[in-house]
Amino acid sequence: MQSKQIIPIFAGEFPKQIIPLINSAKKSLHIIVFDWRWYPSDPGCSCQLFNQSIVNASRRGVSVSCLVNDDSLLSLFSTFKIKCRKLISRHLLHTKLMIIDEKHLIIGSHNYTQNAFTSNFESSVALLDCDDLSDYLKYFNSLFSSR
Repeated sequence: MQSKQIIPIFAGEFPKQIIPLINSAKKSLHIIVFDWRWYPSDPGCSCQLFNQSIVNASRRGVSVSCLVNDDSLLSLFSTFKIKCRKLISRHLLHTKLMIIDEKHLIIGSHNYTQNAFTSNFESSVALLDCDDLSDYLKYFNSLFSSR
């Protein structure tokens, strides 16, 4: 896999770097994340702005598929026409990964929580304009389709 641009992302830079990529998505978002929180009582917090960018992507026709650990997200995301599954396994789903339009890969330690975006020591990387993300897509699809 070759990437034309590699962007290191530390701590609170995550939403600032990733929201514009989500906003530019045309076809698809594939997401796997260990911990994802929703903040309806704090719509201006960085995590909720990030969440809203994903909802907005779905509203403009981007296919959004998520694999999560939290049951409450399943019904919430279905209201936004976001395909969401919880992996049923004896193994812990600890991956944090996002694939945008099958050409951008974001991978690292960031969960989608306000603490991860503001308080924790986190590091992730965005690999932009990758020539081949097929291994990551196969990984996503194998987990998403498992029963």
